[in-house]
Amino acid sequence: MLKTYNLKIMNNTEIKLTPKNFMLFAAKNYQNPKCIDEDEFQEDLKRFKYIKRLLNRYYAGGDLSERLILNHLIVLLNVFGNEPCVEMLAMKIQLEHWPTLKPFLIYLRALKNDEFTGIKMDKVAINVLREIARL
Repeated sequence: MLKTYNLKIMNNTEIKLTPKNFMLFAAKNYQNPKCIDEDEFQEDLKRFKYIKRLLNRYYAGGDLSERLILNHLIVLLNVFGNEPCVEMLAMKIQLEHWPTLKPFLIYLRALKNDEFTGIKMDKVAINVLREIARL
């Protein structure tokens, strides 16, 4: 069964984000005025995979690469916008990795504390982001 996400886009028409229309949804929400070809768009889409890979590595017992995760998220949020980016992350990132991802999205103000309330936040991620905020 495919995951679907009901979204309201700019003209207030509702579409369902599915794995089949992910590319169309991404292209429709892409807001990079400096993009000159499809290769740049594809490079930005690869950032979803990079974030997934970094989270997989962390959950496999590795270090939390907080700066890399932040950098990838900042780019994605800038080129897709907060709501579309969060919806695409919801499709691409496994639910079991969201306890680590959620604090990053709150830190970047892409989510509010009262969103995704059923997901507890990873204490390591919270502490690392607090340290970054102190600098």
